[in-house]
Amino acid sequence: MAINLTKGQRVDIGLQKIGVGLGWDPNAAASGNDYDLDASAFMLGADKQVPSDVFFVFYSNPKSPDGAVQSSGDDRTGGSSEGDDETLMVELGRVDPRIEEIVFTVTIYEFEERKQNFGQVRNSFIRIYDATTNVEICKYELGEDFSIETAVEFGRLYKRGGAWRFEAMGVGHKGGLATFVSKYAKKFS
Repeated sequence: MAINLTKGQRVDIGLQKIGVGLGWDPNAAASGNDYDLDASAFMLGADKQVPSDVFFVFYSNPKSPDGAVQSSGDDRTGGSSEGDDETLMVELGRVDPRIEEIVFTVTIYEFEERKQNFGQVRNSFIRIYDATTNVEICKYELGEDFSIETAVEFGRLYKRGGAWRFEAMGVGHKGGLATFVSKYAKKFS
């Protein structure tokens, strides 16, 4: 049975191959434009920075150099499915030894031009599932707390004592993808 997480709650993963599914539904009357939300993964070292820009997985770099994290691709309309809109597949056994944490973010593409924010998006979630059996392990549903934010850190995988754990984060920011690039890839931005 899957665990429904609350912000800050943590759970042991105990698997080597997982899927990180992210989903959302735009409010129908919120904007005349499509909602292009983008899922990304920042693979961080001990200094909370990506060791190289290729450890930032997103629509322009869909696979990490160690092959551990791979994106399903960019869903440019959002809310087009009953389940995950974008998925990041993670093979924890392949993660580069320099990596201690993987942060999963979602940003709104062209949020300024389209005048969009997470207050216009509902049913946002991140879920972790067994990539072999498709059985959901845990899910964190983003609440209604984000009215003006345009970028959200949904959750993170991190190592503790050689084992991987997941933490539901739910931290909103104003700004787009550049917000996280300047936070986690300072030496490359």
